[in-house]
Amino acid sequence: MVWKYLSHTVMVDQTGKNSSEDFMKGQGMRVYGIKSCDTVRRAMKELSAAGHAPELVDIRAEPQDETVFRAFYDDFGAALVNTRSTTWRGLSAEEREGDPVGLISAHPALMKRPVVEDGGRRTLGWDQAAKAVWL
Repeated sequence: MVWKYLSHTVMVDQTGKNSSEDFMKGQGMRVYGIKSCDTVRRAMKELSAAGHAPELVDIRAEPQDETVFRAFYDDFGAALVNTRSTTWRGLSAEEREGDPVGLISAHPALMKRPVVEDGGRRTLGWDQAAKAVWL
């Protein structure tokens, strides 16, 4: 099946994956988070139900390069750091004042989750605003 848009043609195979569109973007949808996080699981389930094929990038099991977290921090600022987490409360005052990107690299559970990325767009968290973008 082929769908034509004004800007490009999208090939859709029998599984519903947009192979041409994914090729043009360089990758499909990625969800950065922690596999055991309820919010990440809920986002993955809802994205799949909406016809997306999200790939989970477990930032705890697959440590990411600091440049990935730096790009997220550039987009979301201090909101990227989950200051309500148990990990945050366990940090000393000195550690809390350190570089947020370095803290997230050292303690992945400090990152607010999920970060959903596709086609150059990113959202943080799984609230109504993020759902409006992806669903």
